[in-house]
Amino acid sequence: MDEQEEVKVKNPWHRPVLIFLTVFIILGIVIMVSISVVQNKPLPKKYKYGIVLDAGSSHTSVFIYEWPAEKENNTGMVRQIHTCNVKGKGISSYNANPDGAGKSLQECMVEAKQKIPAYRHSETPVYLGATAGMRLLKMEDETASEKVLASVEHSLKTYPFSYQGARIISGQEEGAFGWITVNYLNQNLNKPTGTLGALDLGGASTQITFIPQQEIESGDNSIDFRLYGNDYHLYTHSFLCYGKDQALKLSLSKKLVSAHAASKTDPIEVRDPCFHPGYNFTRTVQSIFDTPCMKAVNISSGIISHVGFGDWSQCQQSIRKVFNTSRCAYSKCSFNEVFQPSVYGKFGAFSAFFFVMDFLNLTSDSLAITKQKLEKYCSTPWKKIVENYPLVKEKYLSEYCFSGTYILTLLEDGYNFTSENWQDISFLKKIKGSDAGWTLGYMLNLTNMIPAEAPDTRLMPYGGYVTFMIFFTLFIFVLFLLACLYFRQSTRKAQKGII
Repeated sequence: MDEQEEVKVKNPWHRPVLIFLTVFIILGIVIMVSISVVQNKPLPKKYKYGIVLDAGSSHTSVFIYEWPAEKENNTGMVRQIHTCNVKGKGISSYNANPDGAGKSLQECMVEAKQKIPAYRHSETPVYLGATAGMRLLKMEDETASEKVLASVEHSLKTYPFSYQGARIISGQEEGAFGWITVNYLNQNLNKPTGTLGALDLGGASTQITFIPQQEIESGDNSIDFRLYGNDYHLYTHSFLCYGKDQALKLSLSKKLVSAHAASKTDPIEVRDPCFHPGYNFTRTVQSIFDTPCMKAVNISSGIISHVGFGDWSQCQQSIRKVFNTSRCAYSKCSFNEVFQPSVYGKFGAFSAFFFVMDFLNLTSDSLAITKQKLEKYCSTPWKKIVENYPLVKEKYLSEYCFSGTYILTLLEDGYNFTSENWQDISFLKKIKGSDAGWTLGYMLNLTNMIPAEAPDTRLMPYGGYVTFMIFFTLFIFVLFLLACLYFRQSTRKAQKGII
């Protein structure tokens, strides 16, 4: 009986060495793919945040700024991401009720908590800078100003941010930080180009700041900054009491004194060329003299009848009387015996400069056309003005003729701009999404003192990553060749064993 012998051929893939090599090849490919994914995924951007409160004479605004945790030339790249206008008047108006100053900030500070990631709250600095309104209050009643600031401090400390202080900033600081803002937003600070001068106008003060072409003769008007590795030597001056609201009171006081001397009627009628024909409003004497910018006068009547007759030429003549240009102890002056070199270069004019001129549609005209348009606007009857602008509050609407004429006179007779360089002035509200004003410059300067944060890094340096990938590719290729050779040898041995 023939016995058939059955031969079983063992599958080469079942051999331990081949299994070991295959597992290593697959594992190597998985490792390479995983490292490649991790190495090349986008790095999350780290941001830091800062809050600056601009406590002005007429209102308070809260600005939130954001910048990359890694700094450029030791100065953070700051941009505005949110702004909140506090309801009500400026904190200086709470002199009789200091607690109200702190409470007024609550709604906007709650917004700030929502806008800034919670994990950044504890390291987010909060600064409050009070400007001309609080400067005036301090002049009038220092105790009241201290109580208002204490109320603000108490309120800000209740939020989960890093409270850094509330203080009254000087006029020179306000002007200089405004200069930083307009030049930073226009990217003039990190490249060798000319800088912009800065013109700021608030309710209680006005500032001018620029790099002059001559020596600064008054030490009080000089300020130095170092930003992006460059040094800047600036001329700056702030005129307290020459913001548009205080200037209106100065102008009205002079008219009131003249009217009182010429008439004994009660109430005293003050005829004003800076208000529209047909405008008639009853004011109290106290509403004009309730400021340390002027001394009270002995006028028996407590009521005045403020009557407009809309004559732009006479309006400008009356406004010129608030500037004293009769004396100058320096080679050149602006007004009130303050040294000022000749204005040089282009300027950015913001805050009330922009809002008034934008309303009057005077932001892009020549000086001559600006005067013509103002003359026509001021002579328009008050009734017609109210009909044309039904949504504007009458208090603000009534003052645009005065404010526009005041701005023109301040720039021309105060700061010495001429028809030749008038259009070197750009009226600005925002630049690249950020408000033009002193707060961004303040934040930008303060970031020099905030430690930088280490950026997230790749899994390995680029050179190391390339070397690793080349080595691992060769290693897997060698394993693959070994596996192929071993597979062929195993297959041949198995075929020889078959009978």
